[in-house]
Amino acid sequence: MKIERRKPLNANVGVLSVGLDTYWDQFPGLLEEMNKKTAVLVEKLKANSVSVTDFGMADNARRAYEALPKLKAADLDVLFVDMVTYGTSATFGAIVREMQCPVVLVALQPRSAMDYEHATTFMQLCNDDLCSVPEFTGVAVRMGKPVAEVILGMLEGDEKADASLAEWCRIAHVRHDLRKARLGHMGHVLEAMLDMQTDPTAVTSSFGCHVVQCEPDEVMEEFAPLTADDPAVKEMSARILGFFDTPDPVSDPVTTKLTDADLLTASRAAVALERFIAKKKLDGFAYYYEAAAGTEMRKLVTNFIVGNSLLTGAGFPMCGEFDIKTCIAMLIMDRLEIGGSFAEFHPIDFNRDTVLVGHDGPHHLNIADRKPVLRSLKKYHGKPGSGAGVEFNIKTGPITMLSIGVKADGKFKFVVAEGESVSGPIPPTGNTNTHGKFLPDVRTFLSRWCMEGPTHHFALGIGHHAETIAKVAKSFGVECVVIPAK
Repeated sequence: MKIERRKPLNANVGVLSVGLDTYWDQFPGLLEEMNKKTAVLVEKLKANSVSVTDFGMADNARRAYEALPKLKAADLDVLFVDMVTYGTSATFGAIVREMQCPVVLVALQPRSAMDYEHATTFMQLCNDDLCSVPEFTGVAVRMGKPVAEVILGMLEGDEKADASLAEWCRIAHVRHDLRKARLGHMGHVLEAMLDMQTDPTAVTSSFGCHVVQCEPDEVMEEFAPLTADDPAVKEMSARILGFFDTPDPVSDPVTTKLTDADLLTASRAAVALERFIAKKKLDGFAYYYEAAAGTEMRKLVTNFIVGNSLLTGAGFPMCGEFDIKTCIAMLIMDRLEIGGSFAEFHPIDFNRDTVLVGHDGPHHLNIADRKPVLRSLKKYHGKPGSGAGVEFNIKTGPITMLSIGVKADGKFKFVVAEGESVSGPIPPTGNTNTHGKFLPDVRTFLSRWCMEGPTHHFALGIGHHAETIAKVAKSFGVECVVIPAK
């Protein structure tokens, strides 16, 4: 069963084609051929769930300057410059100097090779997409505004080029949502957990998103009136029981079969969360709050795990332990459509050369390898409270991890690694756990990871996407280190 997104993915990308106006009178029909090439590119981009604005042809410096106000006003997430034929760098310099979004040069020629026996200058110009690319990149570097990427290939039937276009559309999704996100922040860090401290101003400065400071009482206002007879609570309970298994306990005396009381509390908390985030117009939420023992507030704030896992699966990252940095990492992974579970490292399995990867929630339920499990926990280890816990493995196969740390100068740093999720038993403790296998071996990998200064939390996704995440980091001007596998 898959959880549907709360909001559809959307991003704004632009296409600006470049050429040389001198050619149009010299070679009748050439301009029309160039426009056809751009039309193909536009349709390719639209297939990736982005809104595309075609800004037409800039074939001299004057037209580039005329296009610039429109480009800036469009608030683009990515600009694709379509190198339909040779164009002078004065055309490009005016653009790249001013743009605040990634600029990607696209040079996709119609032919796989010239028909040399029947070649004409017209044919060459139709396939001269590469010619001015080094001129453009060289000028961009001189201006201190290097292009984000150059996509070379053929206009049709080129899977590698199409994959690169799709990748930058996914990056556009990340940038569109992260730049404008309202991330809720409620409570405080666990005492003495120093790596969780995050400056909200630095968050806005680096990523654009706004940190909304929230009060537990605001969630309690939604929670308190809810009863077992409330239709929304009944509907949520049915949804939970339909999505999760509720097996008998196995070996851990802390766990029991899910109780009716814990199901009710989890359902009330989930409904309260959904109403609260709708009222606050949030796009993500990081929290930690303990409240006084025996109070309704403690019951509420310690029982978000089921609701926050459902929300995370729906594209709304929920992050425990007040970790706004990992909330951002989870949002990045979700918008790349690779998951984004809240995770950390647990015991090493030296026999399997793996390490358990997981946490006590929240989890991206759409990347589970089977129906996830709910157990009642008599106590949450290391934290106050008790209630329902979520347990599952993620899908076996390639995985990627992203931790966002903070350096001594206060700037953020991405730490990224790729590995494999492999099958193996997990402890039946009501928590997420997956056997992670990393090269060259688990000892070496973990040492390298730790030495890069990540936080102890990270976002966990499926597939190998380190290169894409590195491009996301670069687009925000954030340092990124990918842990080597050799």
